[in-house]
Parts: sequence; structure tokens; C-alpha cells
Amino acid sequence: MVITTGEYADLSALDIAHHVRHGDVTAVDVVGAALARIDEVDDGVRAFTEVWAGRALAHAARVDARVARGAELPLAGVPIGVKASEGPGSHQNTRLVAAGCVPVGATSVPRTGRGWQTYGHTDRGPTLNPLDPTWSPGGSSAGSAAAVAAGLVPLAGGSDGAGSVRIPAAWCGIVGFKPTNGRLPARDRAGLNSPGVLVRDPRDALAYFDAVTESRMPAVRPWYPLRAIWSATLGYADTDPDVAAVARRSARRLAEAGLITVAEGPGPTLADPAPAWTALRAAAPSSVTRSPAASSSADVSRVMTANEKRLRDCFERADLLLTPTTPHPPHGHDGPGPRMSVALTWAFNLSGHPALSLPAGTTADGAPVGLHLVARRHEERTLLAVADRATRLGAVPRCRGVVGGF
Repeated sequence: MVITTGEYADLSALDIAHHVRHGDVTAVDVVGAALARIDEVDDGVRAFTEVWAGRALAHAARVDARVARGAELPLAGVPIGVKASEGPGSHQNTRLVAAGCVPVGATSVPRTGRGWQTYGHTDRGPTLNPLDPTWSPGGSSAGSAAAVAAGLVPLAGGSDGAGSVRIPAAWCGIVGFKPTNGRLPARDRAGLNSPGVLVRDPRDALAYFDAVTESRMPAVRPWYPLRAIWSATLGYADTDPDVAAVARRSARRLAEAGLITVAEGPGPTLADPAPAWTALRAAAPSSVTRSPAASSSADVSRVMTANEKRLRDCFERADLLLTPTTPHPPHGHDGPGPRMSVALTWAFNLSGHPALSLPAGTTADGAPVGLHLVARRHEERTLLAVADRATRLGAVPRCRGVVGGF
């Protein structure tokens, strides 16, 4: 089976692994197609800061040899992007390689010390959003999101300390998943920054989760419809009305598909997590400088205790909490200004709840919007099952790995 770069760009990670395990194509062939796709497209995206062509092809040959010997590799031959700030030796990448993945390069992140700049830096210029090069792809997992959205790789690792997987997923029109904090080793001393993943197909996020947690649990089949609570602001965010409207319509489509019932009335009113997040992160070596002033330990405790109670009440009444992923659409490459792209995501880095961004659609101006789904702690499989079913039923847009649109 000869695989073209166009065919490769539309394959999910699980599609690739199936073909490699069944001998339809070799891992070397797939990685060759990935490298050719990167060569064709990445100058217009700048997702990668390094491409490891020789190393990747040698690794793919070893995967083929393992498959020939009968090794059970759930992600055999899947090319992946590695977030530059993690490196190939991180916990999640080591587990992905053990599952058969082939790292093909390092994906861009912001330069250090730039505050809330949600973008990616390369020596060729900033990383461009595959949906529109005038937009930022989000960040900090900027290159990983751009690489997946452009069909350079079907799966790329990220890390999410305040929304750094979910925000670029929303702005690039793909899926971004953060597990429950503590499921995987934290990327910072404060325990806020969890490894996560960016994919086009939610089934690939579940395959990722199983690989990095070394889980063999059976698939979860939730009893639909699940109970959901909607909130456009969580009680404190300055969410644009057009962004909220697109995400709310997406939630209605999930309801029309029979996946959820949305409770009437307002959602939880949380305390703004900014002071608590900043105070906890202040001890970490990569603390953000352009942020609200750190609070006292008493203030941190007060915010976290209040939000813990309100979220506990929320998840006693519902299985899912739904919000827009970001309060505003993608900004340009000059940065977000004073607006907080993390406003709707970082509360769940503090609380530790698993969360996921699904494509929700676009505003009247064509800007992508994400629907943010949050579940009870350790209920990642329910979250991923809903995302998968919503995608299969056409209740959310599907990204095809093509530069310039869905």
C-alpha cells in the first residue's frame, strides 16, 4: 500500500496503527509520508522547531521489526510531535514510544518570560494557525496544535498548566485533552501543569490516555443522556457574546443528538482563580510574570475552598460542566493585550478536574470557537466517550487535517 501525503493527512492515529499492525503499510512508509508532508506544508505553518528525519526513520524501522516479531503495539508506527519544552525523554513521550509511536520532531512553544503570549516561536518566525495565518494558534502548546490541525502528525503531546492544551485546540479547530491532575507526573512543582494531548479524532485521545497510563480498562459506555450544566462565564470571565453563542449552540447540538440534557438556570459562580493560581505558581521556576499579584496563603485557601465546594455541588447535580474554551476568539500575532485567554480553563488546573476542548463552530467572522467539557475527577473515560460519540454523530465539526479549513 503506497500512502500519499494527502491520504496520510486524513488518517487518525488509530487508523495508522491498524494499517501497520495488519501489514497494509510499514511504519517506515508512514513516517516517510509524515516527513514529506512536513516538508510540503510546514514552511507555511512553522509548527516544528526541529525535524528528526533520520532518527525517525530508524525508529520506524525498529517498530516494523517489533511488529514482525509479534509485539502488541496499540499505536504502531504513529508519527507524533513532541512539545519542545518537554523533550522526547518526558514521561508521556516515553510511554508513547513504548506503545509504538515515532517522534518526528519538536513542536514550537513561546519564548520564555513573555507572560500571557499564546503563540509559538521558531527561527523562521511565529507559528501560524492552519485555519488562518493571521491568527495565533494559541499556546503554549502552539506547534503541537498547528501540526495536528495541518495534518503533519495525527497526535502531538502538550502540557496544560492553565489551558495550554485546550486553548490551542479551540483556536485550531481540533481536540485538546487534559487528564485529571496527578494522573501523570506534573510538569511543574506546583502540580498545576498536566501532560495532555492534541488530536483530530477523540478516539486517539483515549488511545493516548491508555498508553500513557498503561491502562487496559474496557471502554466506558455512558448511560445517555448525561446531565450537563452550562456556564458562559463561570461567574467571573468577560466572555464575548458571539463566542458564548457559538459554544451554546454546540451544547444544544449535543442535546439534540441525545447525548446530554442541559439543566435550566445559571451555572456555578466560582471565585476568580487568578490570585490563587498565581500564588501557587509563584514557587515554580517558570512562573508567569504578567499576571495578577500573588495573594497570601489565606487568600489562596479561601478561593480554593470556595471553588471546591461550588464544583462539588455542581457535579452532584450534573455529570458535565460546559463552557466556551476561551472567552474571546484567536488574537493576532501581536498578542492578546490585557485579555486573559485562560479565564475559563485555569480554574480546572487548580481543581484538578479532567477537561477537553471540542470544535464548536465559528463566529460570524469565521473565528473558531471551542466547547469546553469538564467532568468529575478521574472520569476521563466518560469525557472521552462523549467527545467520540459527538464526533461520530456529526454534532461537532470534524477537522480533516487540511491547511485553510475543516
